[in-house]
Amino acid sequence: MSSAESTPRRANVAIVFEPDAYNIKGGKLMGRQAAGHGFLRAAVAGRLPNEALWVYARDRKLADIFASRVAEIDPNTPTGWAPADRPDLLGQLGTVYRPDPDISQLANLRLRVDPRAWSAVGVTHTTASHGAMNSITGLLAGPVMPWDALICTSQSVGATVRTLLEAQADYLRWRLGAQRFTLPQLPVIPLGVHCNDFAQTPEARQAARAALGIAEDEVVALFLGRLSFHAKTHPHAMYRGMETAARQSGRKAVLLHCGWFSNPNIEEVFKGAAAEFAPTVRPLWTDGRDATARQQAWAAADLFLSLVDNIQETFGLTPVEAMAAGLPAVVTDWDGYRETVRDGVDGFRIATWMPPAPLGEPYALRHEAGVYDYDFYLGAVCQHVAVDHRQLAERLTALLADPGLRHRLGGAGRLRARTEFDWSVVYARYRALWDHLADIRAHGPEFPAYPLSGGVPQRMDPCRAFASYPSHILTPHTVVSRLPAAADWPVLRRHPLFVYAEAFLPSPELAETLLAPLAEGAPLTVERLAQRAGIPTDAALAACAHLAKAGCVALRV
Repeated sequence: MSSAESTPRRANVAIVFEPDAYNIKGGKLMGRQAAGHGFLRAAVAGRLPNEALWVYARDRKLADIFASRVAEIDPNTPTGWAPADRPDLLGQLGTVYRPDPDISQLANLRLRVDPRAWSAVGVTHTTASHGAMNSITGLLAGPVMPWDALICTSQSVGATVRTLLEAQADYLRWRLGAQRFTLPQLPVIPLGVHCNDFAQTPEARQAARAALGIAEDEVVALFLGRLSFHAKTHPHAMYRGMETAARQSGRKAVLLHCGWFSNPNIEEVFKGAAAEFAPTVRPLWTDGRDATARQQAWAAADLFLSLVDNIQETFGLTPVEAMAAGLPAVVTDWDGYRETVRDGVDGFRIATWMPPAPLGEPYALRHEAGVYDYDFYLGAVCQHVAVDHRQLAERLTALLADPGLRHRLGGAGRLRARTEFDWSVVYARYRALWDHLADIRAHGPEFPAYPLSGGVPQRMDPCRAFASYPSHILTPHTVVSRLPAAADWPVLRRHPLFVYAEAFLPSPELAETLLAPLAEGAPLTVERLAQRAGIPTDAALAACAHLAKAGCVALRV
């Protein structure tokens, strides 16, 4: 890990790092974490020769965690650290990437350097939460520029983002009379998978089915992911569809649930529903948080089944993983799923229905008012989304009955995953985007110079924001005189009352440099002290403030 003070070698990106966004080992594995970990692996593999992988993190501890995560992927990959309080370093890197849509935060910070200093790039995951919606609509009032980008993982998500932005623009026109809005780029780039992770062999299939107790004449449909009927996938259609298909095809059917439950109540509901609505389909349950269980599930399955019907979903990695594993995918025609699985080519897409606005207004109101929490809001909206049961049963029946159909669709999906969704392909599109943004930054439209110093007003220097609080403002003309406690400064600065701010306190040497002239006779102004000490006036102002707080010097107008 390079030191905080080192100058970065030329690289394309600094990655904003919080461990949770890239962690796939926790007890509550989410799609955004799987995507984040996949991205990090792609960044390691996709770096140029002799190029360091840079992290933008608030402290050395996080930077070291990042370095250790990278070393787990490839111990030969060098890393560098751009500290959060050194935004000037980011301009040497060119692009800052954060794994969420809040690029306004980066744009705000950039004003402390220069609006063209770097490009801020984010990515959408869920867009249904208040936090995500605030980040997206906040782009219109934030200092984002045409050389920034919010990556939308699907055309459906891009449409949602534009709907939110258009509505927010209408609001700002009404509220402020605003007419000019500067937007970031909104490219559509899918999430990726590392296809080699999902390659299967006949030997792996045989071993996995033996371990799970699956007979050769059983056809296994796999659902992999969170088992949540209110916030992921309502399973009623899945169970009824599998039951109908098993009866009509005459095949022995197994439904393998490789996932995890948020709580025992949800587990009880799922298992009860499986027994009630699919009594002739044998259910299997494994822990999808366990890497071995996931590998066994991909190897043992004959087809993949995911009927997502929830607004918190945006892209959906598991259908792409299924295609990489060579499984035909039966998915809902919903959000990003429709852009990964080609109907009748890689699998089947099942039609969905949703009522028009304003029928969802009561749910939005109750969620905003706090009557519904986020989970209940998602579940309430989900109850209005219907899956075509008849179409589902027909497609599942065909797949259960025809191994040749499964083989043909699975093979097409495997090829599509490698050519369109492998991280090597997707990450190349990220790098091309960063180059495109750099070109816009260099040759794009002119903007008026930013009129304020110190960043955006809501992150103002506290000495400016609260200048009305003190009796007096310390200025270069303030007179400073030495007090008897001056000799105690080296001890005082180590006291618990002071030491927590040690990084900002004047060193004993600097303090003595300032205090020595005061011991010679008459008091001096801060400006004169700075000249005598040979330091900038601002540094002398800060040091005198600390020394006055400790009672080492007295101040007067």
